[in-house]
Amino acid sequence: MSNTYERLQKVISQSGVTSRRKAEKLIQEGKVKVNGKTVTELGTKVSSDDTIEVEGIELVKEPKVYYMLYKPRGVISSVSDDKDRKVVMDFFPELEERIYPIGRLDYDTSGILLLTNDGDFANLVMHPKYGVEKVYVAKIKGIPSKMDLARLRKGVKDKGDLLKAINYRILSTDKKKDTMILEITLCEGKNRHVRRMMEQLGFPVIKLKRERYGMLNLDGLRVGEHRKLTPKEVKQLRNLASQNVEE
Repeated sequence: MSNTYERLQKVISQSGVTSRRKAEKLIQEGKVKVNGKTVTELGTKVSSDDTIEVEGIELVKEPKVYYMLYKPRGVISSVSDDKDRKVVMDFFPELEERIYPIGRLDYDTSGILLLTNDGDFANLVMHPKYGVEKVYVAKIKGIPSKMDLARLRKGVKDKGDLLKAINYRILSTDKKKDTMILEITLCEGKNRHVRRMMEQLGFPVIKLKRERYGMLNLDGLRVGEHRKLTPKEVKQLRNLASQNVEE
């Protein structure tokens, strides 16, 4: 797996040395070196293997960290929000490393959300080509037929996207309340994927939770709690993604 490349000014600003705008100015002024060579092009991209110096001081590379959060409903899957709404980073007030969410969970969706500062790892477990499964439990309005549910695997179109599941399972049906609880497995995650897919079928989602990410589940966590992934879990996720590519 090759390194993920990012713009030099972004890497500098994320390190906490200065703002992105100031980083761009420092680059143009010839005050930034990459692997010992002065760089003045703003389009320059670097990887985690590159050594970066700003005004003669080498950027300190943060240790790679990996977290799992039991995201509550009513929280934005972002580092910050211009509308001052609650974001997932509010659950990590003491953390020194600059982590960010791997993908997103909708504002009204709860469940597993992974966060890291490792771009390679994030790409590996998030990109659909690596096939890491995400399992959701959805409470829907209405009771779809077998024919309706079969369309989940075939896929439905919405706003130019083909939205489909790789598997589904009926967990319960309540004819009195006209609702069904479905387990839906995806290996990709387009924006509001499950909700849009079910809306196209005519069965809107009432409540949605992501219960599994690869081999990870929410056991031992309460809503709003988080924990570090173990080295074994990180390795298992990497191996799972690599294995899916090979297959």
